Amino acid sequence: MISKFSVLYVGQIELDNIGRDGTPADARRYPNERLTEAFWTARVIAQTMDELGYDCLWMAEHHFQREGYEVFPNLILLSTWLATQTERLKFGCAFNVLPMWHPVRLAEDYAFADIVTNGRVVMGVGRGYHTREVETFGAPMLDNAANKELFEEQMEVLLKCFNEEQFTHHGKRYQIPAQVPYRGYDLKDVTCVPRPIHLPVEIWQPIASGKTLDYIASRGIKGMVTLNGERIVDQIFHAYRDAAAAAGRQLQLGEDLCWGVGLYLADTQQEAMRRLEPAHDERFKWFAPFGFVRYADAEGRSWGTPGAPSRVPSLQEGVNQKAWLCGPTSQVIETIKEFEARYPGLEHMMIHWAEGIPPKEFKEQLRRFAKEVMPAFQADRTARPRQARSSA
Repeated sequence: MISKFSVLYVGQIELDNIGRDGTPADARRYPNERLTEAFWTARVIAQTMDELGYDCLWMAEHHFQREGYEVFPNLILLSTWLATQTERLKFGCAFNVLPMWHPVRLAEDYAFADIVTNGRVVMGVGRGYHTREVETFGAPMLDNAANKELFEEQMEVLLKCFNEEQFTHHGKRYQIPAQVPYRGYDLKDVTCVPRPIHLPVEIWQPIASGKTLDYIASRGIKGMVTLNGERIVDQIFHAYRDAAAAAGRQLQLGEDLCWGVGLYLADTQQEAMRRLEPAHDERFKWFAPFGFVRYADAEGRSWGTPGAPSRVPSLQEGVNQKAWLCGPTSQVIETIKEFEARYPGLEHMMIHWAEGIPPKEFKEQLRRFAKEVMPAFQADRTARPRQARSSA
């Protein structure tokens, strides 16, 4: 049953001249004082969500984005600060781009955050998709096989850091510990200091295609599926359950997955779409060239595959695909309950903040959703006691 409502904020600033015919994405340039606005926006949104009873604010790691779309370079640092500004809200890493990290440093930073926030930072990992950042950090992105190989070795190290009192690792990229003398003896193993205190560590990863699905499902990593057409969602949810079963993990359909959608509430669907359309179109101006249009045609083929569409979608197409929920409260509740009935193991629903919606307007949407939609699922939610504010 859906009981946990979250938000994805990728870190966009308040963009100007948005929409299909607005400023071209690659032509956007913002000075540092504008780019830093996103940190204060994150605090305002986090405090609003905390007040309204949302579960988790998910944020994205990216670098070099002077265009203003995704400007958070360090999710663990940001989440740790935001935890001091709120009382109970969780903060999700969507996602730490593992190829741009040394896995031990990432494990140490996460463990610190886990300890001082009492488990309010949620671990997430990804392989990356921006060549500009991943390749600049010295990791492969153009070579998909090399990227996958590196990621999987890093995950092996990361999990050893979390779960083993002392460990060694001898792989293609990492030799841990280094084979050096230390204080008069030869190193045999090392310990990650500190280690997380909330074990096992809950880890999430995006499912953008079937390429990593078996890896995720077989290892107990949870999957995030966002802004996908309903047929693609169905394919992924069934494939994840089946891959988990093949690895000996028996899950209900939808269990260990998060369903993410775009949202705009208004008195009518037409009014919601009118208000949302410029921000929707701005989003896909930036993201469609990366291949992030996960819709299916009438035959169930993903867009971009032979015979299926390969272009920037309209909002109407997104609404038809049920990747975007637009309209009055009753209609949105009905659609959410359809998904809930279809996937009995599904607990997590995430609202995607469309790039281009101003923070003030998005706060109004959050309040309206919490007041008018969330109570329809209140009976299914498990009440959680409010925690005392973390000290720092």
